[in-house]
Amino acid sequence: MSFKRSIRKIHLWLGLSSGLVVFIVSITGCLYVFQKEISSLYYHDVLYVDVPKNASTLPISELIKKAELEYGKQIPIRTATSFKQTDKAWEFMFFKAGPEDAITYFEAIEYYDAIYLNPYTGAVTGKIDYKYNFFSLVKYMHWSLLLSTTYGQPIVGYATLIFVVMLISGIILWWPKNLKKSNVNKSFKVKWSAKFKRLNYDLHNVAGFYASFVLLLLALTGMVWAFKWFQATVYLVAAQSTTAPEQIKLSSNLADSTLKTTQNPIDLAYQTAKRELAEADRLAILKPATAEATIRITGYRGKEVYYNQDQLQFDQYSGKRLHRKNFTDANNGEKIIAMNYDIHVGAILGLPGKILAFIASLISSSLPITGFMIWWGRKNKKTKIIHSEKLITA
Repeated sequence: MSFKRSIRKIHLWLGLSSGLVVFIVSITGCLYVFQKEISSLYYHDVLYVDVPKNASTLPISELIKKAELEYGKQIPIRTATSFKQTDKAWEFMFFKAGPEDAITYFEAIEYYDAIYLNPYTGAVTGKIDYKYNFFSLVKYMHWSLLLSTTYGQPIVGYATLIFVVMLISGIILWWPKNLKKSNVNKSFKVKWSAKFKRLNYDLHNVAGFYASFVLLLLALTGMVWAFKWFQATVYLVAAQSTTAPEQIKLSSNLADSTLKTTQNPIDLAYQTAKRELAEADRLAILKPATAEATIRITGYRGKEVYYNQDQLQFDQYSGKRLHRKNFTDANNGEKIIAMNYDIHVGAILGLPGKILAFIASLISSSLPITGFMIWWGRKNKKTKIIHSEKLITA
C-alpha cells in the first residue's frame, strides 16, 4: 500500500469517526465568534445607559447592595464589572455551580444570572439569565456538547485531537505531485462551473487547504483546555522551563487591629484599583467567598480581550492593597496560556481576526459534510462496478 493511500485510509476513518462532533464544534464556534456584537444590539437597552451631565457614579458597594436586593434570595454577587466607557451599564453576576456528579450542562449550573445597573442612578436596566441565554447554550455546546465538563470535554478534546491529525493528513493528500499548471489549478482553485461531484471535491480539498492553518491554530488552542498534558507542553515550549509559575497565597486578616477602617473596604479597594489600573477598559471585582479570602480586582486593557490584565488583591476588612500581579511580569509560558482564549476566538487580532475565525470555522463545519459525500459517492461507484461485473459474469 502506497504512503498516500495509507494516509487516505487514516484520513477517511478518522473523519467518519469524529465527523459529527467536528461539525457541531465548528458550527457552534462559527456562531459564537460575533456574540459580543450581536448581544450588544439585541440587549442594547439593557447594556447601555444615558450619561447625565456632570454626574459621578455611585459607590461600588452601594451598587452591589442594590443588585443583591434586586436579585433577592439572600444570595451575594459573585463578580461586579465596571466600565471605563461612560455609557455602559455595570454588570453584577450571580453564579453557582451544580453538583460535581452532574451529567448535563443544565445540572452542572445551578444559576447563572446577571443584573445590569445604571452606575449613575442605581436603576436596574435589565436582567439576563445566562444559563439559558442563546449564546451560552452555543458556547457550552461548543465546549462540552451540553454535557457537564467532566463528561463532555474529553469527547470534544479527543475529537479535536483527531481533527488535528486529519488537518495534517489532509495537507499531505492535498499536496500536488508536481507544479504543472493543471495540478496547481486543481489544488488552488475551485472549479465553480464543474458538476456537483467535482465542485464538492474542490470545496473539500481547496477550501480545506486554505483554512487548514487557521484551523490548526484554533484546534490547538482548544486542546490547551481539553488536556492538561498539552497545556503543560505549551507552557514548557514557551517558557523553556519546567518550573511552574510562582503562586502567591494571600489572606485577609480580621484579627489584626491595624487593618480596621470606618469606610467600606470594597470602596477603598475599588478607588485604589481605579488609580493603579487607570489604563484598564474594565474592572472586574471578585468578592471574597470566605472569611480569609481577599478582594480581587482585575483590570482588563481592551474592550474584548482578556489576556492583557493586571490583578490586585486587597484585605477584605480594610481595603488595604496586599499584592499586584502584572501581565508584563509574567513569563512567556504564562503569557501564551493567558492569550489562549483570545487567540481561539480571533479577538486578539480585533475584527480582522474574528472574521478570519468565522470563515475558517464555517469551512470547518462543511468539511465533514463534503468529506462524507466524497466517500459515499466513491462507495456507491464501487458497488455499481461490482454489481455490473456480477451481471456480466452471470
